[in-house]
Amino acid sequence: MLDLLFASPLAFLIFMVGLVLSIGIHEFAHCFVTDRLGDPTPRIKGRLTLNPLAHLDPVGTIAIVLTGFGWGKPAPYDPYNLKEPVRDAALIAAAGPASNILIATVLSILIKLGVGGEFLVLFSMQLIFINVALALFNLLPIHPLDGGKIMRALLPHQASLEYEEVMDRYGMMILIMLILPWAGGRSAVSALLGPVIDVVLRIFI
Repeated sequence: MLDLLFASPLAFLIFMVGLVLSIGIHEFAHCFVTDRLGDPTPRIKGRLTLNPLAHLDPVGTIAIVLTGFGWGKPAPYDPYNLKEPVRDAALIAAAGPASNILIATVLSILIKLGVGGEFLVLFSMQLIFINVALALFNLLPIHPLDGGKIMRALLPHQASLEYEEVMDRYGMMILIMLILPWAGGRSAVSALLGPVIDVVLRIFI
């Protein structure tokens, strides 16, 4: 994928536009669900917006360009404003990947219906890839990714507390090790998610 990304300035531009839009919608979905669950923190902090620039994380964006995987600026929320903090945090987390899958689904339907010209179809296919990759990557059960919050809600209480403690201490280190390229210039997360992404893309395209 990275080879295609740097194949031409146009390919890079299309990728970056699609990436910025997809991250913006992903993070907006987090903020929207947070607001609907009764926590006004995203609204107060100016994050309840579809403006993608409000949701970009510099490190996460650079990581995507360099490795193919990364993240947006974490959506703010105050657990004390939530009725069921663990459950609601999982719902907030799940909203991001769900928005990416929804985007990929809609674009896939439009492509199969023959909507748009050649350039629009190519752009849509790139967007589908980006959104599928974002969704699957963020569902990995590692803090600070969305999957970490979802996993915490699924585990029994004591196991959840122990999991949270380990992830708070080592989660970011594990994440960095997963996205850094190793032997052959391929990252562990690429080896792990690559086949899954290919299967999902065959469904959408």
